[in-house]
Amino acid sequence: MKKSMPQEIRQVLKGLTLNRQPGWHFPGNFLEVSVDELGADGVRLTVEPGRHCVDTDGQMNMGVIGLLADVGMAVAIRRHVGFAVRIATVSMTLQFTGAPRTGLLEVRGGFDGFYRESAGQQGLSRAEVFSNGTLLCTVSGSFLVLGKIDGLQPMSMRRSGAVDSEVALLSIEALTDQEQAVYRRACEALEPGPGSFIERFWGFVPQKQEQGASCDLVNGMHIGNRVGHTQGGITVALAMLTASAALGADWRLVGLSSWYMRPGTGLMLHAKANIVHQGGLTAVVQVSISDDTGGVVLMALSNHSRAVK
Repeated sequence: MKKSMPQEIRQVLKGLTLNRQPGWHFPGNFLEVSVDELGADGVRLTVEPGRHCVDTDGQMNMGVIGLLADVGMAVAIRRHVGFAVRIATVSMTLQFTGAPRTGLLEVRGGFDGFYRESAGQQGLSRAEVFSNGTLLCTVSGSFLVLGKIDGLQPMSMRRSGAVDSEVALLSIEALTDQEQAVYRRACEALEPGPGSFIERFWGFVPQKQEQGASCDLVNGMHIGNRVGHTQGGITVALAMLTASAALGADWRLVGLSSWYMRPGTGLMLHAKANIVHQGGLTAVVQVSISDDTGGVVLMALSNHSRAVK
């Protein structure tokens, strides 16, 4: 009897197959981000939950939250600058309500205009993220418009259902070397180990240390954007998860403000979290993410609340 393919591996192969169509990056194809509305008043994007993108407690992984928030705000700006134009995340702030990250994940993004009297064109955006219809977090951010890049295709505005769910998947033999690396990483992530498939696949395995935590993230297509840099929402999720690991299970992330210094390039990203303040009810953590050269990619400050026992 032929052994069925695990859903996680099937989703990775589907993401690789769709990734051969220009427009989206692999993480967007892997998650099948759906552009459900694209209007003058804002945009609406959704992601369906599945074994490939939830943690062991059944909640959507924070990387999915970060990616969808980043993309939702960026799409709202792209309506005004074009979908073939490259834009870079400059800053992102998230504030959580404490609602569970279960069910359909939805982001509603809006455009607040461009910053005035600036040498560069910097767009301002905001978003609300809902989980199963309940407000999960509010987000604000700024994005620098970098202009068109030769060969960069317009970002896909695909809606869920527009691609046949039975799309013919690439065979393992047909994968390129880069695609093979993603496939092997997915197979390794299915092996028994700490955390969920998505945590091991994306590399969100922070280690608690005295007065902080650290996490080394392998860079590559599995977390990359359309030009090969680490996707901005995944980078901010690395900061959120490392900050949370510094404090442990008795604390809950309430908010995080982050500033991007340079693209996430190279073989690895290194996240380091230091506890700045830990009182009876609240705490503050500082996070720095750097590349292999020691160059700072992102700086962040997070605030946390002690969980109810």
